[in-house]
Amino acid sequence: MNIKIINTSNHALPHYETKASAGMDLRAHLDQPVTLGSLERKVIKTGLFLELPVGYEAQIRPRSGLAAKKGITVLNTPGTIDADYRGEIGVILVNLSNEPFVVEDGERIAQMVIANHERAEWVEVNELSQTSRGAGGFGSTGTR
Repeated sequence: MNIKIINTSNHALPHYETKASAGMDLRAHLDQPVTLGSLERKVIKTGLFLELPVGYEAQIRPRSGLAAKKGITVLNTPGTIDADYRGEIGVILVNLSNEPFVVEDGERIAQMVIANHERAEWVEVNELSQTSRGAGGFGSTGTR
């Protein structure tokens, strides 16, 4: 699939690191480093603008290494970039650690997955089919 992209940063375009990778790393596009204090959140720009085909979205997700090692994750996960959005991609980072974290220009801050989706059409009914689970939720199917 071909996707139109504008890159106003000085960094390479997002790319798949391996043949089986689902996501591509996004890099921070900053004039100066940004410090995230403990429990602080900020939108970090990427310098990227997309034109996705209708029926597709770009999902913004945390990088597992950044989350595990530094406590930095993405709020609103997965974030959705709709096919009709033409603004710059921004990533909402939050620092869940007790230590300040400095985001540097070019740092890999999130990953992006391109996914297709369906559009739902509602069919109003008076009842739904029965299942063994029923209305059970939030861990009702077991503890393991």
